This record gives sequence, C-alpha cells and structure tokens, in this order.
Amino acid sequence: MTKTPTIIHTVRELRDQVAAWRKDGQTVAMVPTMGALHSGHLALVEEALGKADRVVVSIFVNPTQFAPTEDFARYPRTLNDDVAKLSGLGADVVFAPDIQEMYPAGFCTKVTLGGPAEDLESVARPHFFGGVATVVAKLLLQCGPDVAVFGEKDYQQLLVVKTMARDLDIPSEIYGMPTIREADGLAMSSRNTYLSAEHRDVAPVLYRTLIDTAIHIREGSSIAWALREARSRLSVSGFKVDYFESRNADDLSPINSLGSGPIRLLAAAWLGKTRLIDNIPV
Repeated sequence: MTKTPTIIHTVRELRDQVAAWRKDGQTVAMVPTMGALHSGHLALVEEALGKADRVVVSIFVNPTQFAPTEDFARYPRTLNDDVAKLSGLGADVVFAPDIQEMYPAGFCTKVTLGGPAEDLESVARPHFFGGVATVVAKLLLQCGPDVAVFGEKDYQQLLVVKTMARDLDIPSEIYGMPTIREADGLAMSSRNTYLSAEHRDVAPVLYRTLIDTAIHIREGSSIAWALREARSRLSVSGFKVDYFESRNADDLSPINSLGSGPIRLLAAAWLGKTRLIDNIPV
C-alpha cells in the first residue's frame, strides 16, 4: 500500500508531530530540500529511512541564499509532484512552510561563517552560505531530528552545515551521502533541467575531467599542473570555469601535494546560462 506523507505548513504543527513521535520512543531523520525532487533526493530519503523510525522531508525554496541576479523566481516549484514521488518511499511528513512562516515580519537574524565557508562558492556567491546556514539552523531547531541527511554533491555546503551544527551545539548528526549521478556521470541536480540539449551532451565532461585529474594526481603528477590541464580542457569544451581546485577534504584548506592530507577536487563551471558544480575525492 502506498503511503502518502502528511503535508505540514507550520512550525507548531511540525513540533507537535515530532513530540508525539518522541513520546512513543521513536527516532527522527530529516532531509532538507528545495523541492523539484529527482532521484538523488529520493536516494537521500531512502538513506534517512534506514537511519530513523520517522522521516521528515522539508521543501522550501530559500530566498536568502539567492542573489538578486540569480534564479529564485524561476527555480522550479513542484510540491504536488514532489509529494507524489515521496509517496512510494515511506516518508512520514513533508514540511512545506511559506516564506512568512520561515521569515516572519521583523526577522533580522542570520548565521555568519568562516572556516569551510570561505573561498570557492563564496567568491562567486558571497551571500550563499549565510543564507544556507541560517535556514538549515532554523530547520534543525524546528524539527530537532536525530540525524539530517545531505548529499555530497554540495560538498562545501555539507562541511559548512557540519561546522555550523557543531559550533552552535545543535544536537543532530549531519550525515553526508555520496553524489547520485546520471548514467553518463553528470551529478543529479534540479538545475540540470535548465541545460539545452546541446549543453546536456557536453555536461558530463565536468565529471570526466574530475576523474582524469584525480588519476593524474594519484599517479604522481604535480597538482598545480593537473589543475591547469583540467581548467584548459573544460574551457576548450565550452565551459566557463569559476573554479577547479584541490582542497583538504576535512576543512577545505589549500592542499598542494599528495600525502599532505585527504584531497577533494571541487569544480564549478557554466554551460550557457546553467552553473554546474561537482566534486570527487582523490
């Protein structure tokens, strides 16, 4: 029998539901999303179902992480389709607040960050992580889950959330799940729907370049050389590269040689009007 999740729109309803589960001794997992759910999101929900008795999926397109020039207005909003996709999985609640519920009149508080929030995404999108950290802190405090599941595709975001939860003593485990990919390697993303047919054919080059760069580094090539080759390859393929970098996988500090610590390759690049991000471990 298909289980349809209950849709909740207010923080009070959410807290009442979680309190009832807690009274019965049940554990709770949360999967924060902005909706437009795809197979990658559904994999996160399946992971959450294995980690707790009850699962809450939040669907909220967060305005504070978009700059005025970005795609907030056109970001896909597909609540009915999202709920239908979740109905076959076993999620218990969809928390779908409106903007007024999350940011009521007079709201004036935000989370500011350093450490893993510096550089990379913050260069192109200096507003981004403040908006993400603020809304995720609110969601974790509103729901109070035992565990919250995030994808590693947004690796810098994952480390920012982990650091924020640690520093603010939010008692939820932050779990990162490996990136879910299309058959040709492209990391699944709601923004992939923006790609033209021509750009969709080219998009997997980003992942293949990450893989080849990791191989070069593991085989002893200079990291600086490997990164230069990667940026050149992407440019020749039609990408406009924001960054293609090697960082310490634990804290995103610069790392320049194999053996200096765990290495993560992180990349962001434009194809036409669509910005793609991806990363892999070396």
